[in-house]
Amino acid sequence: MASKSRFGDWEADTIVGARHKGGILSAVERKSKLTRLRQLATKSAAEMKDNTIELLAPLAAKVHTITVDNGKEFCEHQLIAVGLQARLYFAHPYASWERGLNENTNGLVRQYFPKKYEFARITAKDLQQVEDLLNNRPRKTLGYRTLTKYFSNNVLLHFQVESAIEKCEMKMEICLLPPAPAPAPVGQIYSLIKL
Repeated sequence: MASKSRFGDWEADTIVGARHKGGILSAVERKSKLTRLRQLATKSAAEMKDNTIELLAPLAAKVHTITVDNGKEFCEHQLIAVGLQARLYFAHPYASWERGLNENTNGLVRQYFPKKYEFARITAKDLQQVEDLLNNRPRKTLGYRTLTKYFSNNVLLHFQVESAIEKCEMKMEICLLPPAPAPAPVGQIYSLIKL
């Protein structure tokens, strides 16, 4: 997970609005940096569970792990894990660097919705526009490719290769000959040679 060697390891957090009213759920895929955002009316655990599952369900095949902070909004973590068939991990308390990519992404989101911004004013269209801007921003760490292009190209290629391997394995299973008969015991071989 820490090496960012595979797709499907996510970091998630909440961005809180002015006067602690409303929020944004942010989820970032560690290798491609693909960002998903969802508006929250409250920071309740039930709402967080439902929104996390809805946000990542279209990508469920590409969700292996999710790392979150120790906020009470993630207390239904077991239901999130079951809903997405993924493992959910908690960062150590006061160790935001363990989810550094997500913290950095939250800073980028704050460029559009500053700390004193009333999140109740945010529309779904506004949030989608910010998500699109972030995902279509070229990044040096990705060879100046956009997150969306990097994610789709590499993940699709990865799943095409996996699919091709599975098809070959299926064809091999179909084409395999029945098992060879067991070899004759040594004594029988000697008796055959003497004849």
